[in-house]
Amino acid sequence: MNKVDFLVTFTVKGANCNGDPLAGNMPRTDSMGYGEVTDVCIKRKIRNRMQDLDKDIFVQAKERTKDGANSLEARYKIYFNKDNKDEEVEKSFNEKWLDVRSFGQVITFDKRSIGIRGPVSITMAKSLSPIIINSTQITRSCNGMEPKNDKARSSDTMGTKHSVEFGTYFFSGAINSYIAEKTGFNEEDKEIIKKCLKTLFINDTSSARPDGSMEIKEIFWFEHKNEIGNVSSAKIRALLEYEDLAQADSYEDYKIRLNEEKLEEYKKLGIKYSHIEGI
Repeated sequence: MNKVDFLVTFTVKGANCNGDPLAGNMPRTDSMGYGEVTDVCIKRKIRNRMQDLDKDIFVQAKERTKDGANSLEARYKIYFNKDNKDEEVEKSFNEKWLDVRSFGQVITFDKRSIGIRGPVSITMAKSLSPIIINSTQITRSCNGMEPKNDKARSSDTMGTKHSVEFGTYFFSGAINSYIAEKTGFNEEDKEIIKKCLKTLFINDTSSARPDGSMEIKEIFWFEHKNEIGNVSSAKIRALLEYEDLAQADSYEDYKIRLNEEKLEEYKKLGIKYSHIEGI
């Protein structure tokens, strides 16, 4: 398998795409006010989509556990014990779990120290403009606890709900062919990653992320002609161009496109380009 690069854009409207626990669960921002979604958050959503496609994964969310294991250690112990050799454990991890042979895994159970490096790397997503965060005070209309001191009712529970008014975000990623060979990541797995990206926010709704509030807009997919790549991932990332706006009301306002001159130059080097829209 040859090297792959991809660029992904998505929109957020009236949703908390990735709350920051150190900031009262407000949507993440950098020091300049640009919105952020961590690579860990994106990988969690990809893992969930893998499960939706009936693929086995090692790092399962608590509410999505399929094997009864309530921790990674418990899942490990279903299949392995201290008598298994490290080489055997590493090989089996890659063969059994798609997320491991995609993103890697650190195995520290039974006094082991095995580091599996995954071929699929993903950057943190960043908004194209500073975001506006709306905060709403919320109350509970029923008693959470029994009233005390003969009061008719206990105090309503106060809280705050935060959301991004509107934002367009961008992240990039790559598939390293040399590491893919070591973990067994193959062409079929590559197509699954592509499908997961295309449907990233399907079946991902919550009170913080209402259905339809987050949408994959475009995926720019580049398959190189060789294992090392015809150009660097940084040059592929630099292909993305858009209008530099202080604020925007829609995705179309940014006029997102690729640098056609550079793209044609890279195509002549053998890079195969395809454009994919989210569903």
